[in-house]
Amino acid sequence: MLKTVALSWALLNAVPGFSQDQVLNLYSARHYPSDEALYSNFTKATGIRIQRVDADDAGILARLKTEGQASPADVILLVDAARLWRAEVDGLFQPIQSKVLTGAIPPQLRAKPDDKGATAWFGLSTRARIVVYDKQRVKASEVDTYEKLADPVNKGRICIRSGSHPYNLSLFGAMVEHLGPVKTEAWLKGLNDNLARSPKGGDTDQIKGVASGECAVAVTNSYYLARLMRSNNPDDRAMVDKLGVVFPNQAGEGTHVNVAGGAVARYAKNQANAVRFLEYLISPEAQNHFANGNNEWPVAKGVQFDNPALKAMTGGSFKSELIPISAVGMNQIKVQQMLDRVGFR
Repeated sequence: MLKTVALSWALLNAVPGFSQDQVLNLYSARHYPSDEALYSNFTKATGIRIQRVDADDAGILARLKTEGQASPADVILLVDAARLWRAEVDGLFQPIQSKVLTGAIPPQLRAKPDDKGATAWFGLSTRARIVVYDKQRVKASEVDTYEKLADPVNKGRICIRSGSHPYNLSLFGAMVEHLGPVKTEAWLKGLNDNLARSPKGGDTDQIKGVASGECAVAVTNSYYLARLMRSNNPDDRAMVDKLGVVFPNQAGEGTHVNVAGGAVARYAKNQANAVRFLEYLISPEAQNHFANGNNEWPVAKGVQFDNPALKAMTGGSFKSELIPISAVGMNQIKVQQMLDRVGFR
């Protein structure tokens, strides 16, 4: 269900002296309290007031299709690579030209430009798909690649959320690019055979499963672990102390990253404000906020950040894979069929 935040559009536009060009209508799948500061800082700096609708990725895309040309949306924020690709394919975005955005964001973390040089969407932050393990039961060398998660040594050890969750579909789609479909399906079967229990819960539940002894290895997005590392709750800190962390495939193609990104809506009425907002989100100020406020990795080149948890995980940097996000998206249907064949729920 979509939740409208702040004033309705009709009421907002009825306010005397409040012209349409002072408004930005935002559809956001980012549900992080820390983002409120981003929005308020943008308004303070520009005078552009943000009118926000919150939903998950699927809800936003469904609403855009239903609204069609009548949609008031100016900017769309989504939190999964495959959904960004799907929305682009479905024509829900308005490609734009911005030297600020293309100059700051690596090519693999934005849509491929069209024949006019315009880009449909831009990555704004990333989350690494990492492995945590029980330091007393598992050696880091046994889980330092995604491929090893399917090895017999990890039989009965692994906790992971549903294979059909977007975070896993993106990882599995990337594996198709690296291994090819035949080897990826065999890998998925091995991974499924190595589960300690049926997939359930979110990424934090997988981490807790390792700490409690329910399993010995878990796959999670990096920002879930970082939250626990930065927690003031003694129980959370005690849990983290039991865990080791691996950024897989550092000696090969690099660790898989999923991307949270933004785009101008196809029928945006406030295009200039929309572009200005996206450019703001890759400024050093905003990129630091993604890192320090929600434990995500900045995408803009050369941005420095002070998040102690992210730095503790990697020393501040790691090798990430370079495959285009569009390739990950195109593999989603193929991956889902593989999951069905191997019985991965």
